[in-house]
Amino acid sequence: MENKSFVIMADATCDLSEELQKQYDIVVVPSHISLPDGRSLSSFHKWEEFSREEFYAKLKADPTGYKTAPPNVAEFHDAFEKYAKDGVDIIIVTISGGMSGTYNFALSARKEIVEEYPNCNIRVIDSMRFGPGHGLIMVHASMLRAEGKSFDEVADFIEQNRNRFHQAGWLDDLSFVAKQGRITHAKAFFGTLAGVKPIGEFDYNGLTTVIGKAKGAKSAYAMLIDYIKNTIENPEDQLIFIAQTSRLAQAEAYKKLIEEEIRPKAVIINDVFPMCGINIGPGLMAAYYMGKPISADLSEERAIIDRFTNGGK
Repeated sequence: MENKSFVIMADATCDLSEELQKQYDIVVVPSHISLPDGRSLSSFHKWEEFSREEFYAKLKADPTGYKTAPPNVAEFHDAFEKYAKDGVDIIIVTISGGMSGTYNFALSARKEIVEEYPNCNIRVIDSMRFGPGHGLIMVHASMLRAEGKSFDEVADFIEQNRNRFHQAGWLDDLSFVAKQGRITHAKAFFGTLAGVKPIGEFDYNGLTTVIGKAKGAKSAYAMLIDYIKNTIENPEDQLIFIAQTSRLAQAEAYKKLIEEEIRPKAVIINDVFPMCGINIGPGLMAAYYMGKPISADLSEERAIIDRFTNGGK
């Protein structure tokens, strides 16, 4: 039986630029941003309302003045119906359910749509990731679709491999993500951040967890390159994202090191747009890639950092 074409869809926390959305044919359902001046905007993936520098400067000055909200059930319903009425199946991948109600809103909208359009198949998948980690999953799904994989093959791949999408980077200021519940075990590092780079990785549930720390950028870069070497698989076939919030120079230096030491297929520096940036804040510089499954308690990942810290012993 010939496979029907299908849509790959994400909410705005995937942090894919409009160019990448177009390149990989990924549909993004807008979310909502509230500004300190009282205005509400749809999430955006290009710098028109603010420049990147202006946005992060304003956010740093007024970190509690910006709010985010996911698409509601009606908005997901409308996004699904656009394709369901023509019998086009949909894979929708959302931000980690541990951080947002987005997944449940999408499930509720799916229930309504399949009652109205019983011939439409919709699979709602929790990415267990956010930001560029979520976005990289979407790109992999798109590449599989382009290879001719079926609806179920692509959806199954996401569910079976989402825990293999890594984050390897640092965040200079943990207060933003701790406040928004985007990081675990942060309190132990408050007060020790002068010159220290907390090294973060996704945990088994998709939250960022600090698994080590390095003194200064030079040591942090070396630690991160070693960590990637020990966790990546088939680097020559990999597309690696580097995300940054007001850390473009550091991201460019990291990109050069990754290209020299890891030799992936490609490295793309990504902006973190306001929908995620509001909850991350300035100071993020991290790589995202596919590799070995992440251990349930991050013990294996911490052991890699510890070996590096102890000189490989």
